Amino acid sequence: MSQRISYLVVLLGAILWGTTGTAQTFMPQTIHPLAVGASRLAVGGFSLLILLLILRKIDFRNWPWKSTLYAAISMAVFQYLFFSSVRLTGVAIGTVVTIGSAPVFSGVIEWLLVKRRPTRVWVIATGLAIIGCALLFLNKDGIVVNPVGVAMSLGAGLLFAFYTLVNKDVLAKVDAVPAVAVIFSMSAMMLFPFLFLFETEGLMTGRGISVVLYLGIATTSIAYILFSVGLKRIPSSSAVTLSLAEPLTAAILSVLVVGERLNVTSWMGVAMLLGGILVLTLSGRAKNKSEAV
Repeated sequence: MSQRISYLVVLLGAILWGTTGTAQTFMPQTIHPLAVGASRLAVGGFSLLILLLILRKIDFRNWPWKSTLYAAISMAVFQYLFFSSVRLTGVAIGTVVTIGSAPVFSGVIEWLLVKRRPTRVWVIATGLAIIGCALLFLNKDGIVVNPVGVAMSLGAGLLFAFYTLVNKDVLAKVDAVPAVAVIFSMSAMMLFPFLFLFETEGLMTGRGISVVLYLGIATTSIAYILFSVGLKRIPSSSAVTLSLAEPLTAAILSVLVVGERLNVTSWMGVAMLLGGILVLTLSGRAKNKSEAV
């Protein structure tokens, strides 16, 4: 797979993530968001793991358990911090701080731990995308800045960046499908208690089950497999920046499917987000061809 295709594959995974919010609008609103998060990880992780075990397509010999455990813990705690931050400080602030900080954290972590300095193309693309994300969300009414919520959002952004980096270590030794299966199965087990702590009324209805199946298979299994396949050949900082296609997709679907309206500022944010993603995806990135692990 060429590096250019790897960027597009990661982008496709992020677009699938962006359908999560729209899909959740079809779910009974009595279900706590963290219970939804735990359910989607369980469906996405365990369905893949069981299938691989039945087909005998997974080999645990020489498995990178240390990196896998770090990735699983990062993803599990990310779910808790992100959903908690949204409850404390609202969807707008929680989303912007989490998604906007993740690429910055990823670039800094790569610089410090992998000794890969951010390229000019990455800085320009990431700056455009983060500003676009802020314009998309921060012009809404009723914004509340809760310091604890913001701190949790920053923690969530840091953990997603860390997950991406340690996931590269896992992918250096195993294929993307078994990696996703094991990591998300472990994360689901860590989040399983939340199904008993938070409201789950409506989860076992026909609508609830169908949405959870979609979230688990499409926005978890398939999306993270695509993300992981592309991540093998591109820097983790670039992959995290491309994940900003998630709010872009969510915004477009909110107009086309849910019937929401975006004002001029929001459309400017959409344009800048798209511009940042296109700069990163369509550039030759000759330097990274030799740097990608």
